Amino acid sequence: MSVRKILSLLLLAAGLWLTPAQAQEGSFKLGIAPHTSARVILEMYQPLRQHLERSLGLPVEVLTAPDFTEFGRRALNQEYDLAVTSGHQARLYQTDAGYLPLLTYQADFKAVALVARDSKYRKPADLRGSTILALSPASLVSLWGVHWLKSNGVSDITTHYVSAADSVSRQVLAGDAALAFTSLANFQKLPAEQRDALRIIAESEALAGRVYMLNKRQARAQAKIEAALWAFAASEEGNRYFEQNKLEGYRRLRPKELESMEPYAVETRQLLKGK
Repeated sequence: MSVRKILSLLLLAAGLWLTPAQAQEGSFKLGIAPHTSARVILEMYQPLRQHLERSLGLPVEVLTAPDFTEFGRRALNQEYDLAVTSGHQARLYQTDAGYLPLLTYQADFKAVALVARDSKYRKPADLRGSTILALSPASLVSLWGVHWLKSNGVSDITTHYVSAADSVSRQVLAGDAALAFTSLANFQKLPAEQRDALRIIAESEALAGRVYMLNKRQARAQAKIEAALWAFAASEEGNRYFEQNKLEGYRRLRPKELESMEPYAVETRQLLKGK
């Protein structure tokens, strides 16, 4: 049996690739955008899942998708009760599927371009003719990376898309690619020896990061769900979660914060439609 097949079976067993038809009847579906591997997502969101189960009195399932493109399609298809995703997709869910924005993290969300510390790549022009890595085309770091390359006149490159951000650093260090786009948070979470072996050559401005978006069918329960999230933030388990993942805590969205992501949302809409 192939490694891919084994992984798929493991993810299915964990409930991570289930559709609503396959998911547990009556459960609350917490959808997490695939910003890292399914295994890491499942571990990372266990404290929140358990807290929501206690607060809501419902079984809570953590669901994700193989990549950002598929996650976006599932969210627009109303497959999640609460979706946690980058600001550009959050804006799309708001305008196209009626999701309600609840909150985001205090830590700034930034995209970064990584190269090996001892590599020859020092400026954008050095990347011509090389191979770069990104998440799926619909991820925010990928979209920012495409803009960064175009604005610097970098062409004649080969782009490979990978399914998990925690693998891009290893591939860059192994020499499989010249550069990788990822989030600053994912870079900061790497083991120290990997971080020290990498170098950031470009960093985005602060973007709308992971936003908690509530499905409109849960609108009547919005106050209860928000109260549960803020209670989690004030708890000991919540503080550990924020500290371990360098997220600092929750905060309300700023005025027009999601609206500022509209240009990226437009591009994502086109990608999801296959245009």
